[in-house]
Amino acid sequence: MSTPTPEAPVAHPAADPAAPSFASLGLRPELVNALTALGYEEPTPIQKEAIPPVLAGRDLLGQAATGTGKTAAFALPILERLAEQPRTGAPMALVLVPTRELAVQVSEAVHKYGRELGARVTPIYGGQPAGRQISSIKRGVDVIVATPGRALDLMNRGVLKLGGLRLAVLDEADEMLDMGFAEDIESILEGTPDGVQTVLFSATMPPRLEKMTRRHLADPVSIEIARPKTAEGDAPLVRQTAYLVQRAHKAAALGRVLDVEEPTAAIVFCRTRAEVDGLTDTLNGRGYRAEALHGGLTQDQRDKVMGRLRAGSSELLVATDVAARGLDIDQLTHVVNFDVPAAPEAYVHRIGRVGRAGREGVAITLAEPREHRQLKTIERLIKQKIPVEKVPTVADLQVRRLEATRAALHESLLEDDLTRFRVVVETLADEFDLMEVALAAVKLAHEARAGSEPDEQDIPEIAPRPEWKSKAQSAPYKGKGGAAKPGRGPQGPATRIFIGAGREKGIRPQDLVGAITGESRLGGKDIGSIQISDRFSLVELPADAADEVIAALRGSTIKGKKTTVRREKF
Repeated sequence: MSTPTPEAPVAHPAADPAAPSFASLGLRPELVNALTALGYEEPTPIQKEAIPPVLAGRDLLGQAATGTGKTAAFALPILERLAEQPRTGAPMALVLVPTRELAVQVSEAVHKYGRELGARVTPIYGGQPAGRQISSIKRGVDVIVATPGRALDLMNRGVLKLGGLRLAVLDEADEMLDMGFAEDIESILEGTPDGVQTVLFSATMPPRLEKMTRRHLADPVSIEIARPKTAEGDAPLVRQTAYLVQRAHKAAALGRVLDVEEPTAAIVFCRTRAEVDGLTDTLNGRGYRAEALHGGLTQDQRDKVMGRLRAGSSELLVATDVAARGLDIDQLTHVVNFDVPAAPEAYVHRIGRVGRAGREGVAITLAEPREHRQLKTIERLIKQKIPVEKVPTVADLQVRRLEATRAALHESLLEDDLTRFRVVVETLADEFDLMEVALAAVKLAHEARAGSEPDEQDIPEIAPRPEWKSKAQSAPYKGKGGAAKPGRGPQGPATRIFIGAGREKGIRPQDLVGAITGESRLGGKDIGSIQISDRFSLVELPADAADEVIAALRGSTIKGKKTTVRREKF
C-alpha cells in the first residue's frame, strides 16, 4: 500500500467523493441514519463487496480477517430484509458465532443498527441459565445470535423453532470448527428450511470447512479481501508499540503514554465520530491541546483545524480514518491507534503517515484484551512483531518528567546567557549551601515545566496473552468416554482441571469448550485434551491460565447448573 510522499500535493482531509456510501449500497434511510448517528462514514472493503449480493438473496462465502467489519456486512442486510416482511414473532435470521463474547458483541451491533426499525435481537449462549433466554424467545424475536451448543440445545427442547428462518449466518466459521462445533453446526443447518439463504464468513478456509460450504451453500458469491503486499524497502522508520488496556482505562493510559512520549504532533485515530468528539473533550479536560477531525465538520472547519495543528497551537489531532485521508504533516512524530484498526490494512496506512523521508516516527496501539487476535493478524500482514509493553506507571512518569527537566537545564547551561542571574545565586550562596540553592532552582524549574504532579493512580496491568503454539492438531471426538482434542493445546507448562459433571449430566466436549472460552480469555486453540467420565471431566489447560478459568467457571454454570471446579488432585 502506498502513501503520499512529502512532495505530493496535499489533499484536503475530506471523504473521497467517489467512494461508495452506505446509501449507495441499497440500504434504507433508517439504517443509513443509524450508521451516521454512530459515526460510521464509509463502508469497509468487506461491506462494499458483501452487502449487495446478500441483499439480492444470494448465498455468500466471505474470507476476511477478524476486525474487517464483517458484522455490519451481514447485520445490515438482515435488517434490510427484516423491514421488507411482516413480523411473526419467530426468528427471521440466525447468526452462529463461536463465543459468548462475540454473541453479545454482534447482538449489540444489530440492536444499534436496527433501533429505528424496532428490531428484536436476542443473544443465546452457554455458561448461564437458559431461562431468561427462553423467555425472550417466547416473547418474540427477529434475530437470534447464538453459540452452536446452546442453539442446538434450545432446538432440541422445542424452544428455538427455525421454520420461518430466511437467513442463516456463520461468523468466524473456522474458529467454530476449531472449538469442536462441527457436528452441532451440521445439525443446526439441517434443521433450517429448504432454500434458506446462507452466509458464511471465515478468516481461513480449511478443507473441512470447504466440505461444509459445498453441502449447505447454493451457488455462493465468493469474496476474499486480499491483503496488500508491502515492499521491504519501503518500510517507514517507525517504532511500533502496543499496550494492553481495559477500555475503562484507555483515556488515562493514552494520557500517560503521551506524557512519556512527548510528541511534537500526533494523530490519534478513532473508529467513529462520537468517539473522536468524546476523546477530544477528555484530552482537553486533561490539559492537552487537542482538535477533532471527522466527516461532520465543514471544509472551512477542517482547514482551520489543520492550520492550528501546523502552526503548533494544537499538538493532538483526534480523527477518523476517512477524515484524515491524504493528510501530510511535516511535524508529525506519532500515530496512536486508540483502538486496534478495524481492517489490518488501515494499520499500514496509518503508520505510513510517520517515518517518511528518513524521519523517525512512533506508532502506538492501545489494545483491549479481546483485540489480541486482531493484533496478530496485523503482525502477519506487516511481517514483524509489535512489542507489547506495560503502560507507564506513576513512578515511570515521574522519572520521565525529572529527566525532561534535567535535559532542559543541561541545554540552558550549554546555550543560554545566564550572567544576569549570577547575582541571585551569589546572594543566596551567602546564606545557603550551593547545593541547596541548586536543588530549589531545579524544583521550581521542574514544577514550571511539568506542572503540579497530581495524586495519580497506577492503571491496572494486563499480562499479554501467552503464545501457546500447536502441539497437536485438532482431532475428531472419539465418542463416549474417549479423550478429545478440540483445540491445539498448550505448548508450555500445562495442567488439568477437574469439573464435577460428566456424561450422566449430558456433558459433551463442546459444552466444556464453550463454557471455558465464553467465560475466560482462552480460545479454542488453547484447550488441550478433554476426558469425560460418567460423573466428572478433566480438561487440559495452560498452567498459568488455570486459576483464571477455575474462578470464571465457579461463578457461572455449565448446561444451566453450577458444578465443582478445581485443579486435578493426584
